[in-house]
Amino acid sequence: MSNLIAIGSDHAGFEYKQMLGQWLRDNGYEVRDFGTHSLDSVDYPDFVHPLASAITSGELQRGILVCGSANGVCITANKHQGIRAAIAWEEELATLARQHNDANIICIPARFISEETARGIVSQFLNTAFEGGRHQTRVNKISC
Repeated sequence: MSNLIAIGSDHAGFEYKQMLGQWLRDNGYEVRDFGTHSLDSVDYPDFVHPLASAITSGELQRGILVCGSANGVCITANKHQGIRAAIAWEEELATLARQHNDANIICIPARFISEETARGIVSQFLNTAFEGGRHQTRVNKISC
């Protein structure tokens, strides 16, 4: 897997995005930040679409999106063909999203989890392999 990770958020996820971005850099990752860049109110699709497009184009392999509930960013990202975005509020969900669904974007609900949990989710997302096999057959059936 590439060491380059995409990250993006809206205003509700800004502080966690900043924290996760620094944590990733401290752990040897290169981070491409798609914004937002402040706590000012913004529309999350303005940041999600460019991040998801970078993954569907093959420019980047995986991304992290953060907003208050993770619902808006997840719904928006999944509008892109080839994106498999998953919401995780605990580490096991991130692990299963990778193992069973080959998730390429993890969506984090900043208002509902601790910073420690967010770091654990990202760690599992980045360090868990897709199992393939019977799961590949299912993943192949996702796209319309």
